[in-house]
Amino acid sequence: MKAIVIENQKLIWGEAQEPLCGPGQVKIQVAASAVNRADLMQAAGAYPPPPGASSILGLECAGTVIEIGDGVQRVKIGDSVCALLSGGGYAERVVVPAGQVLPVPKGLSLIEAAALPEVFATAYLNLYIEGQLAPKERVLLHAGASGVGTAAIQLLAHSDNPCFVTAGSADKISECVRLGAAGGFDRHQGSFLEAVRAWSGDKGVDVILDPVGAAYLPDNVSAMALGGRLVLIGLMGGIQTELNLGLLMMKRLKIVGSTLRARPISEKSAVMDQLLAKVWPKLETGAIKPVIETTVPMMDAAQAHQLVAGNGTVGKVLLTLGD
Repeated sequence: MKAIVIENQKLIWGEAQEPLCGPGQVKIQVAASAVNRADLMQAAGAYPPPPGASSILGLECAGTVIEIGDGVQRVKIGDSVCALLSGGGYAERVVVPAGQVLPVPKGLSLIEAAALPEVFATAYLNLYIEGQLAPKERVLLHAGASGVGTAAIQLLAHSDNPCFVTAGSADKISECVRLGAAGGFDRHQGSFLEAVRAWSGDKGVDVILDPVGAAYLPDNVSAMALGGRLVLIGLMGGIQTELNLGLLMMKRLKIVGSTLRARPISEKSAVMDQLLAKVWPKLETGAIKPVIETTVPMMDAAQAHQLVAGNGTVGKVLLTLGD
């Protein structure tokens, strides 16, 4: 089969070994995949796939079921599906555990569905499971215009949780507000702390979803309310910094480190089941929508990576396969 392979740190559309479909697995003919920051890191040699995962890039896809393994009852051959992957999405075909596969929501195309699995699973897991978010609690979303950010904003609007975002431009903040954010702060203007305090009426925020890490940690801790939870989902701003442990104790704060890719199949499947029950109905009514910046032919994945690396996109950049 054809897939994106890495040769001399370049993304090449070349030959790759087709995966075998084993018990409990589903083989998908891929119509589209999507670019995630993890793909950029893996392509640069900084984020190897977990043991047993495909070395091919791509953490999500949408397409048609072409084979099912023993014991699979969740889908049948010919179904239109999307899937959360540990790798392998930048290819013509991919194999994935059946529990990580969901039907394409009614009213969405296969291409649109490729924008769903990774970002909605990440947002749902880290807000409602790791962050233990309760209705009315206030949320701070960093990188609000990212794929995860745009998914999270929409989820929060439907769970009665006001949110404030940081993003890289006034236009991005405007897009976040259009999706349901209460306000935002341009990260290029310095520290977000005073803006968050003003928005929260000096009460602080209850949950912070942060892909930045070290650079934001001191201000995150200062911005949190009593009993607040900080969920770290990325380290784009570094891995080391100083922390006021006294403030951590006095506020009774929790800092949670969270990744999705390396979790056991059972945990990822449980998150996907939650999406099917609680998010898919809203996608089918149009109350929640995938946010897509653009689509790029999969063979031009290098161009798509450059788009994402340039930090000018809102939502997802998709990679498509077609005639």
